[in-house]
Amino acid sequence: MDSTEKAFGVLSYIGPLFIITLIVGNSQFTRFHANQGLILFIIDAVIGAACGILGIIPFIGGILAGIIGGVVGLVMLLAAIYGIVGAAQGEMKEIPILGSITIIK
Repeated sequence: MDSTEKAFGVLSYIGPLFIITLIVGNSQFTRFHANQGLILFIIDAVIGAACGILGIIPFIGGILAGIIGGVVGLVMLLAAIYGIVGAAQGEMKEIPILGSITIIK
């Protein structure tokens, strides 16, 4: 595995940039990390949309949306860091709990 594949693996965990890895990467390693990045991106987008809708509710909705969004945001950040470290080391370690989901084969 060369440094280019590792770089694309790391790039997969930065928001929608997993698409670049999907287009350019051609190995099992890059597809694995693109899949992990896609899962994180989808979950983050769904929770963000749900918090946006929840925030419409006067007073309590904004508080709940802030708490849920903050906690989920922190968990997503930690999961992305976990994936980035694994990709930089050339490993194919699944993100705990979420890593078993396969969208990209």
